[in-house]
Amino acid sequence: MLSIIKRYSRNLAWQILFALIMGVAVGLYLHTFSDPSHPYYKTYQSWVVNVLQPMGDIFIRLIKMIVLPIILSTLTLGIAGLGNSKSLGRLGGKTILYFEIITTIAIGVGLLFGNLFHPGSGIDISNLQHSNVTQYVQKSEALAEKPHGLVVMILDMIPHNIFDSLSTGEILPVIFFCVFFGLGLTKLPDNQRLFFSDFLKVISDVMFKITNMIMRYAPIGVFGLMTVTISKFGFGSLIPLMKLILIVYLAMIVFTLVILGGVAYFCRFNIFTIIKILKDELIVAFSTSSSETALPKMIEKMEAYGAPKSITSFVIPTGYSFNLDGSTLYQSIAVIFLAQLYGISLSVTDQIMIVITLMVASKGIAGVPGVSFLVLSATLATTSIPLEGLGFILGIDRILDMGRTVVNVIGNALASLVISRWEHDFDDEKARAYEKTLGIK
Repeated sequence: MLSIIKRYSRNLAWQILFALIMGVAVGLYLHTFSDPSHPYYKTYQSWVVNVLQPMGDIFIRLIKMIVLPIILSTLTLGIAGLGNSKSLGRLGGKTILYFEIITTIAIGVGLLFGNLFHPGSGIDISNLQHSNVTQYVQKSEALAEKPHGLVVMILDMIPHNIFDSLSTGEILPVIFFCVFFGLGLTKLPDNQRLFFSDFLKVISDVMFKITNMIMRYAPIGVFGLMTVTISKFGFGSLIPLMKLILIVYLAMIVFTLVILGGVAYFCRFNIFTIIKILKDELIVAFSTSSSETALPKMIEKMEAYGAPKSITSFVIPTGYSFNLDGSTLYQSIAVIFLAQLYGISLSVTDQIMIVITLMVASKGIAGVPGVSFLVLSATLATTSIPLEGLGFILGIDRILDMGRTVVNVIGNALASLVISRWEHDFDDEKARAYEKTLGIK
């Protein structure tokens, strides 16, 4: 018995899961002190601000610290490994096509579940808590007024200053720069190209070593983030909107197992195997509501599973801006929910416009907590649904964000495998050996 406990205690996934459960338990206890009228409220605030929140913020910042260097080094190497612009164009075209198809299906699934189960019907608005969403309203109005379209999207991708993009953490401009840098690298003489490629390989390897070091801190970070979240909101705000939460999670499970599972099966993969491989990253992503926390290890694991570096280093980072399946699925259900809450009937034309708006507004956003809520507010700005309705779901957005982040991670991992198979460049023998190493049958 002792040996079993010791074996599981060394497993990162179990450590993070234990931290998650402890965070919920401690958060529920601290929630009793979160009322400003409570005599220990100031003590509670001091612990949250000075101890618990920094515990989680440290982990998020450590991950952000290495994400862009990993993208910069691995993506440049991957593009250089493709050899020429023709190969890159083919890879990019297949990737964007796949992303658009899957994202559109995700939006469709969300609209289907919203119309089928009516999450907003029969709810008394007067019984719901309303949070202040002024900042989201202002940002969404500014985003809605901003011109959209393919040309605007391309212009936004081109960095004014690559160092400025690196300092602000803008993923798309960095990807754009890496593509051209990698293509330029292929034009150099072998003695120069190989020297710099080796240098980038060293940077990439060092970053992945640092990732392993940072992940040792993951249980502490997860505990801090979960404790703060639960202590602020508790479970009281969930009860009136439990129907919405259940429908969103049901839709995400169905989408993952049926749609992504079907795509995986068609490409000779097993969705459950992918989930087992990424179990540590999925728990971290769920706990932190940030898909960025899973990116470094996901690239490493998908490459170890048989997808070539040239594809994983391009597809996965690009997917963080173009393939947010879980986010778009949730946003489409949320729009239907708010329309039903206000008794607003949305025609087929209205819902088609919602699909188009979500497809455009969701492009180019980073995989960080809370961003999809801004996209949702921008979508509502184009409808007759009051933006103030966002205040009714703001209190549970973090709970929903946790689930949609997991779907985003699974979707991007699968995308790298699908594109690898499509390019006839997936190593099945390497995959079987990796499964055997992990004990997956």
